[in-house]
Amino acid sequence: MTRLFNWRIVFKTMGVLTTLEALFMLVPTFTAWWYDEPDFGAWIVSSAVTWLSSWWMVAAGRKAEKRVGEREGYVIVATVWVVYSLFGMLPFWLSGVLPALTDAWYETMAGFTTTGSTVFTDVAAQPHSILLWRSLMQWIGGMGIIVLSVAILPMFGLGGMQLYSAEVTGVSYEKLSPRIADTAKHMWITYIGLTVGEGVLLWLCGMGKFDAVCHALSTISTGGFATHNDSVMSFGPAIQWIILVFMLLSGINFTQLIYAFRGKPQRMFKDEETRWYTFACLIAGIILAIGLLIHTHGMWSSIRIGLFTSIATITSTGFVAADYMIWPPVLWVIVFFLMFTGGASGSTAGGMKWVRLAIFAKAANAEIQRRIHPNAVIPVRFNGHTLREQTTSNIMAFMFFYLAIIVLATLWFCGCGIGFDESLGIAVSMIGNVGVSIGQWGSSGCYAALPVAAKWVATFVMLIGRLEIFTVLLLFSRALWKK
Repeated sequence: MTRLFNWRIVFKTMGVLTTLEALFMLVPTFTAWWYDEPDFGAWIVSSAVTWLSSWWMVAAGRKAEKRVGEREGYVIVATVWVVYSLFGMLPFWLSGVLPALTDAWYETMAGFTTTGSTVFTDVAAQPHSILLWRSLMQWIGGMGIIVLSVAILPMFGLGGMQLYSAEVTGVSYEKLSPRIADTAKHMWITYIGLTVGEGVLLWLCGMGKFDAVCHALSTISTGGFATHNDSVMSFGPAIQWIILVFMLLSGINFTQLIYAFRGKPQRMFKDEETRWYTFACLIAGIILAIGLLIHTHGMWSSIRIGLFTSIATITSTGFVAADYMIWPPVLWVIVFFLMFTGGASGSTAGGMKWVRLAIFAKAANAEIQRRIHPNAVIPVRFNGHTLREQTTSNIMAFMFFYLAIIVLATLWFCGCGIGFDESLGIAVSMIGNVGVSIGQWGSSGCYAALPVAAKWVATFVMLIGRLEIFTVLLLFSRALWKK
């Protein structure tokens, strides 16, 4: 039996989610008041507009059915990032720190998608409230607006299973308890715990309280927004080691982390994706460290910077401990290729995810074995389970669209007057939500000079990368909108 698309439930759910954004806006509003900053009025107006709009959406969906269908789930997941960015850009625009709408939109989308690229040429000169909002946007978007909402939606009589399955990244998702809302709560408790733990350690190691809060929010979300113009290069080795460790943890599937914190670390170490991910971080870090050691760095400095750069790139955090564009070309080319990878599924990291890369490699090896032994039955196995052909096909389709979008985005950026190598770097960085790139937009991560047309396409590519492609592409499918 077919049914009409339930627009009322979309409006009601979006209203509830936007109410949460309005509540989060109170934090930088209080910060602006505390530091007596001139943008306090802009925060009051932004919070009020967001709050009133959220209640208008709730009112528009007051007679909605409680059930969130699969189609409605995909639409909500795909559009909530746009709606959050529309309201989230208001403080940047109204305060005058980013008077151009394009720049305000870019900065906000880079925040919520945890891309971490910026249009601020002087980050350190911005008000405390703006700097905190940048990091807070990434923290909200890191674990996922939807995962947060799933823990709260039942209070409003709304279901969240379709939202959770549509938003959680990777090939599959795993519930920690029978109720999906409890699973989301466990993930957010772990998320908050890691954030608080890192913030305290950064403060104890000499980082200022405000900087510690902002960097903890940006690290656990694998976002990469910093409060200094040189990212984390000006901080000491101890602080960089702390950020390194928490970036590594944030790139692991949060379900595995929760089991580890519950006293079952063996489950995490047995997970194939976790092993692939940590092995890649370690090997890439060692290769970069050897290159740096040969290049002129000291041994311990090379190890720290090599591991930091590999983990920051693979997890798509984008923090920078050294300007890799002044390294020998072979080293920054390695960094560029690491941008294609990503963290584990179910983590806050972007990119292709290692579960896909691992299965792709196993499928390729199985195909070679079939060529050698045509009559043999050679299944593709992962974590001890034989994968269905549909799973492998899904991964192949994902990687095709991933590369196709990189090609199209590169062509667009080239058409905007940007060189080919830099256009390719921007495309890979945006879809992987990495932030930093190569060339002019290398380790600085500042995209202020990017042409306006390129900025708008870049934000769209960020969104596609954050939503794992299929959720966005479904919106352009006629079948989704039919009865």
